[in-house]
Amino acid sequence: MASSRKVIELFYDVVSPYSWLGFEVMCRYRNVWNIDLKLRPAFLGGIMQGSGNKPPGLVPNKFLYMTTDLHRLAQYFQVPISPPADPFEAMFEKGSLSAMRFVAAVQEREVGGDKQVEQVSRELWMRIWSQDKDITQPASLSEAAMKAGLSASEVEELLKLSTSKEIKDKLKRSTQEALDHRAFGFPLAVCHVNGKAEVFFGSDRFELIADCIGEKWMGPQPTAAKL
Repeated sequence: MASSRKVIELFYDVVSPYSWLGFEVMCRYRNVWNIDLKLRPAFLGGIMQGSGNKPPGLVPNKFLYMTTDLHRLAQYFQVPISPPADPFEAMFEKGSLSAMRFVAAVQEREVGGDKQVEQVSRELWMRIWSQDKDITQPASLSEAAMKAGLSASEVEELLKLSTSKEIKDKLKRSTQEALDHRAFGFPLAVCHVNGKAEVFFGSDRFELIADCIGEKWMGPQPTAAKL
């Protein structure tokens, strides 16, 4: 008899390159592990403010280390991270509020799964963390969404929806739920096991997540490991 499927919620923000790593790995494992993966777009700026945390970019030594670290991780996880020319501007001056409201709007309208949410999120990460492009202006959000397979009319509707109180409140709720799990950064994986929520921060806890849900960690490319 097959064991009951575990639910893993993944809270993330496309302004975070470490979230991109966690996102890609969890998407690769969603059909390998016996899990239901729930994508939870949220706002990292709200997490930092609500938890009293400070971004690594504000600590010079951490910022320098992050550049080297991301280069190593991009190769290891096979995710095409290439930091923007001015990471500080991209992450802290421009931010991601409009982008995450747009992703929340995509999720609100999507029926029968989260494929569009996954694809739009990935395209936004590609823009900011691989192509050094803007993710704050409506034109850039439109381009990302159309690359993800949405039509021009769908994008127009989503852009309008993303500025509505409904979507602003939806993103606030998701961010608050992450804070309720004592989040202080992203990515945040919340594993629901036997009625209990087990919380894991970061993109370097996959072995522990696997152990928690009774599965096996097979590295960043699980399909290759199975061959």
